[in-house]
Amino acid sequence: MTAPSYRPGYEGVRADIQELVPRNCRNILEFGCSTGALGDALKSRQGARVTGVELDGALAAEARGRLDEVVVGDVAAFVGDYEPEERFDCLIAADVLEHLADPWQALRDVTRLLSPGATVVVSVPNVFYWSALLRAIRSQRWPRDPEGTFDRTHLRWFGPEDARELLISAGLTDVSVYPRYWSAESRLRLVERLGRTSVGPFLAAQLRAVGIAP
Repeated sequence: MTAPSYRPGYEGVRADIQELVPRNCRNILEFGCSTGALGDALKSRQGARVTGVELDGALAAEARGRLDEVVVGDVAAFVGDYEPEERFDCLIAADVLEHLADPWQALRDVTRLLSPGATVVVSVPNVFYWSALLRAIRSQRWPRDPEGTFDRTHLRWFGPEDARELLISAGLTDVSVYPRYWSAESRLRLVERLGRTSVGPFLAAQLRAVGIAP
């Protein structure tokens, strides 16, 4: 699998992901750790040990200066071969599963590395986001972009119910899906209200899903 290109936003501390990670987690596994900025922020916030998996060697080299352990390679291969000294109490897969040929199997397989009750935090683009969907309808073509919803390296696509099913099919429980909107201040409050209506599935650019390992 070819290493995907990353937007600067995906290499940041990801406050939207941090807010879903319990502060009592002490042994965190992060898929697609990029430069390690998110993991480093969690280490500082809660004293956690963070192991990252990153396909891009240059990004992994930078992450090694921030995280406790970084494995260079494909997520699917990692979950089949890695043997941790201690099971992880949190898994983060932020905007990486859509790059895998079989994210459902990868998520099922990684549960063997998680302790019972571990928190799983996933983020994926919402293929039903209204502006992206409208663009595809108008052009009558499937866009292939260098980044964003139609990133050309994406292999799988998710809407809100797909994101929920992804976690449930891995055996996770207490699954919740949280939309992430590209709006601010007063407009954000309006979008959040509309998000509770029938048009809700089309308003979020990204979907964050959280579940608990058995």
